[in-house]
Amino acid sequence: PLNQFTVPYKNPERIVLTQLELDILMNKKIMIPRLEEVRDVFIFQCYTGFAYTDIFNFKQNAVSVGIDGDYWLTTYRQKTGTKENVPLLPVALDIINKYKEHFDCVENDKLLPVNSNQRYNGYLKELAEICGIDKKITTHIARHTFATTVTLSNGVPIETVSRMLGHTRLATTQIYAKVLEHKVSEDMQKLKAKLSTSKDEAQEIKKVVN
Repeated sequence: PLNQFTVPYKNPERIVLTQLELDILMNKKIMIPRLEEVRDVFIFQCYTGFAYTDIFNFKQNAVSVGIDGDYWLTTYRQKTGTKENVPLLPVALDIINKYKEHFDCVENDKLLPVNSNQRYNGYLKELAEICGIDKKITTHIARHTFATTVTLSNGVPIETVSRMLGHTRLATTQIYAKVLEHKVSEDMQKLKAKLSTSKDEAQEIKKVVN
């Protein structure tokens, strides 16, 4: 009786932060140390794409020098066991350097001062209110933001994003990586300019031929 039964599935709407919201979060003066630390850890996630479990487990010696001579972070995802290898952007490196001498990092051999998942998400809710961001921010939104706002929207190919996120199938990345409207607009503006140039060139050729 169940042979003809299929379970419908609809991809949930992925919440991400825009570049403007990221900038507000990064530049907001936070006077409460615990919230400043959580803000920095969250921004680090947004610019690396690592999941909460990964950043919680990173040791102080986790950073290595990659084949290009720059600094990279590498781990094997706890969820899938696949390799996740990410070159560190300047924003992420600055945050690592900021907490090198942090008492929690030194005492517990941690790359960053990461709270428990429950406390982390609770503090993120406070941060959203302080920064006037009307979105329910959680640790996993950082991963969505990395895939869309930070990488795809800035022209990084989806195959590269998929590799950095440690996905085994490109289809998984396509679920995460919603192309934002401003990226569509930018691409179409480029196409419009290219077609306009081609049209002008064709008219010039026509004048010469005639």
